[in-house]
Amino acid sequence: MLDLERLRALHAVAAYGSVSAAADVLHVTTSAVSQQLAKLERETGQKLLERNGRGVRLTDAAELLVAHAERILSLVEQAQADLEAHRGSVIGRLSVAAFPTAVRGLIPDALGRLRADHPDLHVQVREDDPMRSMPLVVRGDLDMAVVQDWNNEPLPLPEGLCKGVICDDPADVALPAAHPLAGRAEIALEELSGDPWISASPDSICCDWLLRMLRAVDSEPNIMHMAHEFATQLALVDAGLGNAVLPRLGRCDVPAGVRVVPLKEPLYRRVYAVWREEAARRPAIRAMVDALRKAVPAALPDTSFPSTGAFPDPAAPVGVSYPVPV
Repeated sequence: MLDLERLRALHAVAAYGSVSAAADVLHVTTSAVSQQLAKLERETGQKLLERNGRGVRLTDAAELLVAHAERILSLVEQAQADLEAHRGSVIGRLSVAAFPTAVRGLIPDALGRLRADHPDLHVQVREDDPMRSMPLVVRGDLDMAVVQDWNNEPLPLPEGLCKGVICDDPADVALPAAHPLAGRAEIALEELSGDPWISASPDSICCDWLLRMLRAVDSEPNIMHMAHEFATQLALVDAGLGNAVLPRLGRCDVPAGVRVVPLKEPLYRRVYAVWREEAARRPAIRAMVDALRKAVPAALPDTSFPSTGAFPDPAAPVGVSYPVPV
């Protein structure tokens, strides 16, 4: 009989390329993974790893076993989800990653609700970018990721994942108070053509989105400064160093030298949760999505949501796509 934890260790080595990386993901020591693999070799009577320079590579027998392990681990997860659904209890452990402003703006309220309503559910949260967190959900290293995309830059959903919309997060332009258009009630992006801009880091979804959006109205955007944190971007705007586009969920205290102006053509990012199809029946998944949705009004108190389903009723079924406002 093959041991599940040993199969999980082999699967992690195959997915992450080394014993040490597998140990990091599994939250165990490198020697613990090596011991599991040695026991698995004895169980199967097959050599599973070979030295390859400073690292290791999987043998043909290991590759064959990994293919079966993927199916076995998926079926085990589905069985656990079905059992939890049968019990109807929100219990167990749930590992969740979320992008930074969701961790700050939504997660604390959501976890407070879950702790009060479902004390037997233990949620572990980590801050991470969607580009990194979604592959971790696909591999089974995370149960859920709270991710974002923009209305002009959709994020592809990997095969095997479900999603549930949490909210739409509108974006505004932050201008230095001395900017000639800072007193306007609303503004069009083309009116800011040629202005210096402050962007997120170049490898982020937010930067890709900003560049695409500005290139639609300006031949080549003048990105003068880059800062990952929206608070830092606001500080740079306050110093008169450029403009920034800020989603409302990411907005912190606005400095006195900054004016925030709504856009004539609404821009927004869509915030949603993703999880594996095998886990879709887990009551814990549904409870987490429900808690995140209920956290939105406090995080975005001054936002009026369109009636197209962009801000769904928390009681709506999970795992469906809602219409995108146009």
